[in-house]
Amino acid sequence: MIKLIKGILICFSVFLCSISGFSQKKSDAIEVLIVDGFNNHNWQQTTFLVSKILTESGLFHVSVSTAPSEPSVSEWADWNPDFSNYDVVIQNTNNYHNRSLRWPRSVEKNLEDFVKSGGGLYILHSANNAFPDWAAYNEMMGPGWRSVDEGIAIQIGDHGELIEIPSGEGETTFHGRRSDEVIHVLNNHPINKGFPKAWKTADLELYKYVRGSIKNLTVLSYATDKESQINWPVEWVVKYGKGRVYNSSMGHIWKREVYPNGFRCIGFQTTLIRTTEWLATGKVTTKVPDNFPTATTISLADEELNQE
Repeated sequence: MIKLIKGILICFSVFLCSISGFSQKKSDAIEVLIVDGFNNHNWQQTTFLVSKILTESGLFHVSVSTAPSEPSVSEWADWNPDFSNYDVVIQNTNNYHNRSLRWPRSVEKNLEDFVKSGGGLYILHSANNAFPDWAAYNEMMGPGWRSVDEGIAIQIGDHGELIEIPSGEGETTFHGRRSDEVIHVLNNHPINKGFPKAWKTADLELYKYVRGSIKNLTVLSYATDKESQINWPVEWVVKYGKGRVYNSSMGHIWKREVYPNGFRCIGFQTTLIRTTEWLATGKVTTKVPDNFPTATTISLADEELNQE
């Protein structure tokens, strides 16, 4: 395991330096930009794994824009990613640990305009903890990790109906220990077309009382909390202007983790690829693999990640 970790970290630094020029770019490749730089999770390894999974699918050309990690440094003046060059932006920053960290207002506005005009936005795991004071971000992502007074929370009823919990009622968003969970498809969608009606994912953080805007919201799936037997949403999409936004609690990598089971899950990797394609095109051509999980069986990719 130590040898594996060293190999991944060494390759990671080389990979990020070369990723924007990965291979010979196909003219029809979907252009993806991962935005990272600060997060209370392991954002470096998250970027590495997401980049690798997407690139190896053959559909995407992935670039990375790393924001400064401190709120008051001169580098912010030079950080201004041009979102218009991309089809999809994957948001991998989170200021939960330091609320003074904010994107410059000009960059925020550029992202808003990008999505409004038809761009795709992937809110990756803890990115839905971020930027509670950014009004348009709250609307784009829909429910996220918010305090009890910051919007409507959603539960799923026994017959698939959405149950709205008003702002101020219930609890602030939280999660228990990670565990293997059965994902139940709630609404048919290009992302989950061909999936089993229920499938088991590994090592999921099931968020309870995700809160926020429910404007133009469609919940795709849910899981049942083992203790309370309450159904909580796992994935949802939001229409924002002409653009599409996807948000989910899947994709957790904590500090010092390298390739946790949640990322090795074939269900998660398939969802990541299909979601990113849908965000870019509104369609999904990626097939559901034969080793996709079932309602009772988890399916994991090989533990040793291919570094080539």
